[in-house]
Order: sequence, then structure tokens, then C-alpha cells
Amino acid sequence: QVQLVESGGGSVQAGGSLRLSCSHSGLIFDRLCMGWFRQAPGKEREGVANMNIHGISKYYGDSVQGRFTISHDDHKNTLYLQMDSLQPDDTATYSCAAASDYCWTIGFREVEWNYWGQGTQVTVSP
Repeated sequence: QVQLVESGGGSVQAGGSLRLSCSHSGLIFDRLCMGWFRQAPGKEREGVANMNIHGISKYYGDSVQGRFTISHDDHKNTLYLQMDSLQPDDTATYSCAAASDYCWTIGFREVEWNYWGQGTQVTVSP
């Protein structure tokens, strides 16, 4: 059984930083792409960052490129999203997701992602 559990959300002022974590289990696939999505109130869900767990490729959305960093700890089975220089527009519910495929194949197309966490709220004040 696959489980994804996010943590690390909270409130921060503009310019601050947060690190999100996604502890996972049951993801035993030869091809595994994991990533972060976010959804702000009244907006569509947006892909933030993804990476191939068994490779080195990482991909970022245009709005977070250079500010956010995705990483994975194989020993802890945990995906991270380091968020720096946060802005009010980054306010959203952030969700961890996983897919049994390569990131370069599926990109941020939601229909391709098999597993989702419940989400964690990030609020950035001016």
C-alpha cells in the first residue's frame, strides 16, 4: 500500500523560507518520478518541481525556478522541497505526488500521477 504524508507547511513572511517533507512508503517501482504540486484558492493545480528518484534529473516550474529545490533522501524515504525567497503568490496547498514512470515522460500532467498526499498549507504574508 502506497502512502505519502506531507509535513512542514506553515506561515512565513515574504522573503522567508520553508522546507516541506513528504514521507513515503510502498513506492517500489523501477521507474519512479516524485514531485510537488500546489493549488491556490480559485486557481488550477500547478506543477512545482519533480525528479527521477533513481536518476539525477530535476525539473521546476517557471515560477519557482531558482528559488525552490527538490531533493530526496533514499535512506529516509522522504522527498523534500526547500522553498526560499517565498512570496505571497506562493501561498497554496502543496501536495506530494508519485508516478511509476520517468519524469521526462509525464512532466506535470496530473492524469499521469498515480499517487497523491493529502497536502500541507503554505501561507506567505507580505
